[in-house]
Amino acid sequence: MSTGRTDAWRAAAFAAGLALFSAHAFAQEPVETPDDAQLPVRPNFLIVILDDIGFTDLGAYGSEMRTPHIDAEAGRGLMFSGFRTGPTCAPSRAMLMTGVDSHLTGVPTLEHLMLPEQLGQPGHEGELNMRVATIAEHLSAAGYASLITGKWHLGRSPSSLPSARGFQRSFILDSSGADNWEHRTYLPHYDHAEWWEDGAPVHELPDDFYSSAFLVDRMIDYLDGVEPDQPFFSVLSFQANHIPVQAPREYVERYGGVYDAGWEALAIERHAAAIALGLVAEDAPMPSMPESLRRWSDLSAREQRLSAMSRQVAAGMLEAADHHFGRLVERLRETGRYDDTVIVILSDNGAEFNDPSRSRAFLGWLALQGYSRDPERLGERGTYAWIGPEWAAASSSPLSLFKFHAAEGGARVPLIISGPGVSAGGIAPAFTQVTDIAPTLIDMAGAAPVEGRETFTGRSLSPLLSGAAERIYGPAEAIGFEMSGQSALYRGDYKLTRNMPPFGDRQWRLFNLAVDPGETRDLSAQQPELMAELMAAYEAYERRVGVLPVPADYDAQRRLDMLGWRAFYVRHAWIIWLSGFVLLGLIGGGAALMRRRRRQG
Repeated sequence: MSTGRTDAWRAAAFAAGLALFSAHAFAQEPVETPDDAQLPVRPNFLIVILDDIGFTDLGAYGSEMRTPHIDAEAGRGLMFSGFRTGPTCAPSRAMLMTGVDSHLTGVPTLEHLMLPEQLGQPGHEGELNMRVATIAEHLSAAGYASLITGKWHLGRSPSSLPSARGFQRSFILDSSGADNWEHRTYLPHYDHAEWWEDGAPVHELPDDFYSSAFLVDRMIDYLDGVEPDQPFFSVLSFQANHIPVQAPREYVERYGGVYDAGWEALAIERHAAAIALGLVAEDAPMPSMPESLRRWSDLSAREQRLSAMSRQVAAGMLEAADHHFGRLVERLRETGRYDDTVIVILSDNGAEFNDPSRSRAFLGWLALQGYSRDPERLGERGTYAWIGPEWAAASSSPLSLFKFHAAEGGARVPLIISGPGVSAGGIAPAFTQVTDIAPTLIDMAGAAPVEGRETFTGRSLSPLLSGAAERIYGPAEAIGFEMSGQSALYRGDYKLTRNMPPFGDRQWRLFNLAVDPGETRDLSAQQPELMAELMAAYEAYERRVGVLPVPADYDAQRRLDMLGWRAFYVRHAWIIWLSGFVLLGLIGGGAALMRRRRRQG
C-alpha cells in the first residue's frame, strides 16, 4: 500500500473490489440444503478456535490478511455477522464448551481477575465445575471419539482437565497463552507454560515446535487413530493471534509495506469492506478511536517501523494458522471424512489490545527472559511482538473497542459454520451467541444431553443453518453477559452496556445496533423509559445466573498490573536485592572515597 494515496481513495477502491467479490461469493440468499446433501445420521464435528481475532480480521470478513482455507469454508457454509462471545477468553471458552452462561460454569472471568471474596463461591470456582457437562461429555456418551489440541484454559485440576471432561485424547495448554516457538511462558504471572497431554504434564516440546503446525500435526495423529466408522468431535484451538505475536519469517515478509499507512487508514478500509460485504448497514457510522490512543502521524519513523512490523507479524501468524488448518482439511479429504464433517470456526473474543511496554515490571521480565524486539527479526524464535490498542481498534472496525470490553469490538466476532446440513454461501445477520454452539452440535448429532447437569443457556442454530428460520431469538427476548463488570444486555436491535477501564468509564449507555453497530450515539437520555426497562432486565439476568458484582472502582487492568509486579518480585527478588546491595555498596564506597580525599586535602 502506498502511503501517498489518500485514505478516501484507498477505502473506495477496496470497497469496490470487495463488493464485486462478495456479489459472486457471499451475497446470495441462503438456500435450503439439497436432498443429496442432507445431514448424515451422525456427522463429524470440528471446532476451530482462533484466539483474539477481530470482527474483520478474516479474509471472508473483508481483511487484507490472507485466509483462503477459512474463506473456502465461508463459501461452503454460512458466515454470521451477529455472533457474540464473552469479552475475554476463559469465560468464552467455558460457554463454548458447555452451552451454559459463564457464571454457572465456574469460569465467569479470567483466573487473575477473580477477587478473593468471589473465588470458591458457586459458579466462581476458578475452573470448570462439575455442574456443567462439556460437548465432549455429551457426545462421548453418544459414541463419539472426542479429541482436542491447543488452548484449554478451563482448569488444570484432575476434575477439570479435558481427560476428565469427555475427551479421549488431548494435548492442551491451560495457561492463557504461551510462547509459540518454545516451551516457556509469556507472562511473569506464570511459573511455566502449562502443557498437558491426556491428563499428564508435558515437560518438553519438540525442537521444531511451532504452535500452529504442531497442534494440527497432533490432531491429525489423533484423528488417524479413530476407527473409520466412528464419528468424531474434535477441537483445534490455535494460539494465533494471542500475545506473543510470532510467525515464521516467510509469512511475515508477505506483508511488507501493507501497514505503512497506519491504523487509521486500515480502520477506514475495514469499515468500507464490512459495508461492501453486507456485514453492517450501508450507513453505519465510523466509530472514532478512543482519545487516549496515539495518532499514526505522531509516531517517529522508528516507532512506525516497529509498529508496522508488529502488525505484519500478526498477519503472518494468522495466515500460517490458516495454512495449517488447510492441511487438516486436506487430511479429512484424503480419509473420506470431509463431506461428513461440520466445521465451526470462531474467535474466542475480539482483538487483543494489550501493550505490555507500558508496564515496567513486564519490560524488566522481558529483558530477563532474553526476548528481542528487533524489527529485523520480529516474529522469529526469541522475539516478542504485540499489536497494541490502535491496531486492535482497526481489527474491530466498523465496531468499537476490542477484547476485554463489553463494546461490540470485544464480543462480536467471526463465526463460520460449514458442512452437511448447512446452507451454502450466505450471511446470517441474526443475533447468536457462543452458548448456542453446544446445543447445535448435540442437536445435529441426534444425541441426548447428559442428565443431571445444567441445562443449556443457548439454543440450537439448526433452523438458521438449514435456512428454515431467520432467527432463533425473538425481538422481545433479553440476553445478557458480564465479565468483571464488563456488562451488556441485548434485546432486539438495542443494547444496554457498561464498559469498565482501561478504555471504559463505568457508565451505562444505550445503543441501537441496527443503525449504529459502532456504538457512536448513546440513546439513554433520549429513551429513558427503555433504558430503565433494559436495566431491570439486566439486573434480573444477574440474579438468574448468580453474578457477583465487582466494586464500583474495580479496574481489571490495574489488578493485572499489580499481580504482574508481585509475580516479578517473587521470582526475581534475589536479583532485586543483589542489585540493591551492589548499588548501596557503590554509593557507600563512593562516599568513603570522597571523605578520604577531603581528609587528604
